[in-house]
Amino acid sequence: MPAVNIRTTRSLLPTLLHIADSILLCLSLPLVQWLTQQPLNQATTTSSLVACILLFVIGELFGIYRPSRGRTADNEVSLATVAWTTTFVCILMVGLFTRTTESFARSTIVAWYFVGGLLLLCSHMSIRSILESMGRLGFGTRKTAIVGANRLGLEIARNATIAVDSGLTIVGFFDDRGDTRDSDRRIGAADDVAPFLGDSTKLMEMIAAGEIDTVLLTLPMRAEKRIQSLLNQLANTTASAYIVPDFFVFELLHSRWTHVGGLPVVSVFESPMYGVDGWLKRFLDLSISLIGVVLVSPILLVCAALVRFSSEGPVFFRQKRYGLDGKEILVWKFRTMYTCDNGPVVKQATKNDPRITKVGAILRKTSLDELPQLFNVIEGSMSLVGPRPHANAHNEHFRKLIRGYMMRHKVKPGITGLAQVEGSRGETDTTEKMEARLFLDHRYIREWSIWMDIKILFKTFFVVLRQDAY
Repeated sequence: MPAVNIRTTRSLLPTLLHIADSILLCLSLPLVQWLTQQPLNQATTTSSLVACILLFVIGELFGIYRPSRGRTADNEVSLATVAWTTTFVCILMVGLFTRTTESFARSTIVAWYFVGGLLLLCSHMSIRSILESMGRLGFGTRKTAIVGANRLGLEIARNATIAVDSGLTIVGFFDDRGDTRDSDRRIGAADDVAPFLGDSTKLMEMIAAGEIDTVLLTLPMRAEKRIQSLLNQLANTTASAYIVPDFFVFELLHSRWTHVGGLPVVSVFESPMYGVDGWLKRFLDLSISLIGVVLVSPILLVCAALVRFSSEGPVFFRQKRYGLDGKEILVWKFRTMYTCDNGPVVKQATKNDPRITKVGAILRKTSLDELPQLFNVIEGSMSLVGPRPHANAHNEHFRKLIRGYMMRHKVKPGITGLAQVEGSRGETDTTEKMEARLFLDHRYIREWSIWMDIKILFKTFFVVLRQDAY
């Protein structure tokens, strides 16, 4: 049987942004040279081409050419600024190595950074605004019906409404189940996402009248007969039909198509940090950790001395925890308790815990006890950002109670994480608290990007300043 290739639908936005960025970068350097009254030369063309190539690669790594997925204008500006700054630093490094920078005055180089960055920001914001306005007016969009007034259909409708370049105008929901299964539909009505218009008969009438040209089937996978019946009816129309698998059953809403051995498959349990993304995250971890160890070495020495002379016991406490793929690692911390629990039963710390030393209370409140984990990051067993590792005893306890608990170990554990900056920090003495933290850990894995790591690192500083830890 011949292999079947599934074609992916490409958005117009990345193509337009690539073209606009390339044109503007090629024009920005000559413009700056004209403004600074510097003559054009061969280095102008070479530098412009190098800038286009580097921005193409670095822009893809930072995600500035990916679908916006509801990102705010502030996020767009920040992301584009970081990508252009990184690109410009790489341009300077190439220029220094090839001595191309000697062909330009310093004022020209500085001006190019600001003018080029401003042009790129104007390009991105203008194109996104134009496409968004065109979409609201109905240009280039498909009149879409969602068959299945359920949570999956509601999520699809919300995403299509928020995304600038989805290309979909949601006409309404259709469902044959009637009013007896109306609980999910009320959610959609309350949010004013799209109206409920009727059953499949009404759907076919609107398709015949040209009011709908695309149909999304969001029925549960177990409803095979209903899906087949609808497909038979749609086969006699000119509407485009798509089946959206009911991945909510398996908590796979953010799964994606990929290929294994040339065959199309849906990723279910997967780490997002393979290949270039993994190398980039490792480079970020290693560079920041090495710089961090140098900068905080005086603090490390002071903390070590305070722990050593304030109470009996070792300076460092290396606790057994689960790391990437559930493999056991030893996590470094300054000892903050009189005891060093590391067995099959580990009691979580609580407020006013008598096991915590006076120095330990200060270290825990300021999170200074976590600083030695920079050495874990350098050796590669941890990352700067990721799900916080729990004691093995807690892992074994909660993995039996919470479905999907071990999925948090598809990535390296981190010194800080999304859960810690979103308010889910501290004691997890109940299953509900652990589920709340696990939800944020899973969200981090699904939505991970280098930019997300950078934002979490910045937020961590403010969390540490205002926290009431123990």
